[in-house]
Amino acid sequence: METLQISLLVLLAVAFVIYRQLRTRPAQGTSALYTAVAMVALGLVTGGLFDPEHLALSVTLFAVEAVAALALGAWRARTVRVWVDSAGVAWSKATGWTLLAWLASMAARAVLYFAGAAAGLTVSAGGILLFLGLTIGVQSYLVARRGRALTSGRPDTFVG
Repeated sequence: METLQISLLVLLAVAFVIYRQLRTRPAQGTSALYTAVAMVALGLVTGGLFDPEHLALSVTLFAVEAVAALALGAWRARTVRVWVDSAGVAWSKATGWTLLAWLASMAARAVLYFAGAAAGLTVSAGGILLFLGLTIGVQSYLVARRGRALTSGRPDTFVG
C-alpha cells in the first residue's frame, strides 16, 4: 500500500473515531477497540518500523512513540465524560478537552515523525498506524473500564 493511501486511510479512521467519540454512546462499546487492533495489525504488516541502517536510534524512537501513544490515549480517556443512566447503563461522550487532547496527540506524533526524519531515519506509514492504533486502543479500553467500574458500583472511579 502506498504512503498516500495509508495516510488517507489514517485520516479517515481518526476522523471516524473522533466523530464517534463526540456522540453519546455506550461506554462499554468495543468498536473502537476493533479499529485500534486493525490499525496496529496493519502497521505491523506494512513494516518499516525500524531503519536497519540506524537500528539503535530507530528502536529508541519506536519506544518513545509507543510510550507517548499510551500516555496520550490515557490522557484523552480522562477527558471523556462517563456516567450511568437511571437504567444502570454506562454512557460516554467526548468533551472539548478531548478534542484539545486529540490535537495535542496529533502534534506530538508529527513532532516524533519529523524528529525521526531529521535524524536521518527512514520513516514509514506503518509507524503512524501503530501509534494511532495504540493510542485509540488505550483510550477505548480505559473509557470502557470506567464504564464497567461505574456499573459495578465502585465508588473510587473518576466520572468526569
